[in-house]
Amino acid sequence: MIFEHNKSIENISEKIGYVFAYFLFTTILFFILRLTHKIPNHWVYFHVMGITLLIVVVGIIIKRLLK
Repeated sequence: MIFEHNKSIENISEKIGYVFAYFLFTTILFFILRLTHKIPNHWVYFHVMGITLLIVVVGIIIKRLLK
């Protein structure tokens, strides 16, 4: 029996994987910066999320420029 690949499920699971990896990286970065006292005390998780989102956007822009 031959089964066809369900592209929509693969696409959704890929996006979920990227989101999960983003939050995992952001959380690890936040705790590393917090424990080493490299960020101000009044910064919260959302500030680090903004920094990592900026890194992602710059990466996407560079990828599109190099196409």
